Amino acid sequence: MSGEASAPPATSPRAPRPGIQKSSGAVTKKGDRGAKEKPATVLPPVGEEEPKNPEEYQCTGILEVDFAELCTRWGYTDFPKVVTRPRPQPTFAPSASTSEKPTVDDQRLSGSCSLNSLESKYVFFRPTIQVELEPEDKSVKEIYIRGWKVEERILGIFSKCLPSLSQLQAINLWKVGLTDKTLTTFITLLPLCSSTLRKVSLEGNPLPEQSYHKLMAADSTIAHLSLRNNNIDDHGAQLLGQALSTLHSCNRTLVSLNLGFNHIGDEGAGYIADGLRLNRSLLWLSLAHNRIQDKGALKLAEVLRPFELTHIEVVERRRLLLEKGSQERSRSPSTSRHGDSKTERDKNQLMGVSSFALVEKDKTQTVKTPKGLGKKKEKSGEVVKKEEKSGPGQSPTQGTPKKEDSAKAGKGKVTIPEQKLSKGKGAKTGSKEKRSILMESEQLVGEATEMVNPLLEPVEHRDGKVFMPGNKVLLHLNLLRNRITEVGLEAFLTVVQYQAQFAKSKSASKGPVGLLWLSLAKNCFSPQCPTYAMIQELMLPRDPISKCRHKEEEPVASST
Repeated sequence: MSGEASAPPATSPRAPRPGIQKSSGAVTKKGDRGAKEKPATVLPPVGEEEPKNPEEYQCTGILEVDFAELCTRWGYTDFPKVVTRPRPQPTFAPSASTSEKPTVDDQRLSGSCSLNSLESKYVFFRPTIQVELEPEDKSVKEIYIRGWKVEERILGIFSKCLPSLSQLQAINLWKVGLTDKTLTTFITLLPLCSSTLRKVSLEGNPLPEQSYHKLMAADSTIAHLSLRNNNIDDHGAQLLGQALSTLHSCNRTLVSLNLGFNHIGDEGAGYIADGLRLNRSLLWLSLAHNRIQDKGALKLAEVLRPFELTHIEVVERRRLLLEKGSQERSRSPSTSRHGDSKTERDKNQLMGVSSFALVEKDKTQTVKTPKGLGKKKEKSGEVVKKEEKSGPGQSPTQGTPKKEDSAKAGKGKVTIPEQKLSKGKGAKTGSKEKRSILMESEQLVGEATEMVNPLLEPVEHRDGKVFMPGNKVLLHLNLLRNRITEVGLEAFLTVVQYQAQFAKSKSASKGPVGLLWLSLAKNCFSPQCPTYAMIQELMLPRDPISKCRHKEEEPVASST
């Protein structure tokens, strides 16, 4: 009743006071006086507009303020605080100074277990949102959430306050109780964030449906993904391998993938290897602490050296060549005569001539297509052909020559120039946003990958079979602590020998040359094994760290 009586005086003047007394005859003068006093204090906190406020709130870009305000408006009374992530150096000194106190606290707690002492003792374990700030403008650069359950409503709050963080680069969620449903919600949140967000770490979050591959969709912008300790098995590895690449789709943004401390076996390693067949953007892969044996090791080694194309891949390659020829003919009238002759040859191929003729004409395709372009760009066919070989991906360790190389590769390609231009813009904005060297390199790799399908790489023909050069974009492979024996070791020795020979035959600036870092330690073979020693010897000069003479211990650490 008091609420009903209090509303009119707040909105109406004193003149119609008799009308109020009539409608509420039981209200006395005291009640009337109380009604005048209450609106200022009672109505704002009890108002019915509170549930709508989260939608109306405009974020300020200060995570601590925005998160606290949105939590309050959503009805949370106790919620995690936003704190600056402690630096490694400062944390050591306090821990040393307080190391003597626990014994005193334990004695006091055993006598009288007070709530205050418990809170002070275990303040470290309270749920918090740790943030790492940019040193210049103190904007949030990374977010760390560890050890408390992130619910659907919390993700809803994040979807409102995270987009306003213009410098956000990484989100790390460790043991936060994710489910397949909340992972989907989290994935829908990522495109709302700033374009600087490139790294996502979801560790210690096993999911029943193992739907981590959704983070690697074709439209994903994630460049660095860590999925350690998630109980990923062969089925999950199959989904991840398909996300890396299939015959008709390929992830072009992911640069590093950490699958350490999972349950991936030989079958799962085979699926990952299948994903590496046509993927030309992944530079860093860790499968450490899994269950991979020789069968899986052989499959991984196979894709790192020339491998035979399947029948389906050969058919798709010919289709792409035909499409490329027709695009060239439509785009360059000066060479339309050559384009016509090429398309006619392709039609003859598809009509079904002898297998030998198919092989021979396939050879002419790989040579003549760049020559037609070479005329237009005033380059020799041989140079452009070399650039086409290096086009599918560029090593991030090459520096300036690589940028020039990717530009040359762009001149020698016909496929989808619009996408190339958009990627080029992305690379420019990325450098302005203070990205790391690896993050800048991912743009160049993505740019080169956008232009050429790996199936259009120059191939070899042996015994009526078509062989692809193999994946030489992958620079780092970690197979530490698996179950590989000397049989698998022999396969990797063959890979390293081939890639070392390839690197000698090609200039370092001509494109990717294969593994620079390979870890096979702690497997099922003796460290004194001759094969292992040969691998280490071949990899030592390839390891970039070993080239830094001021650190002599680093090469040993990298090989173990």
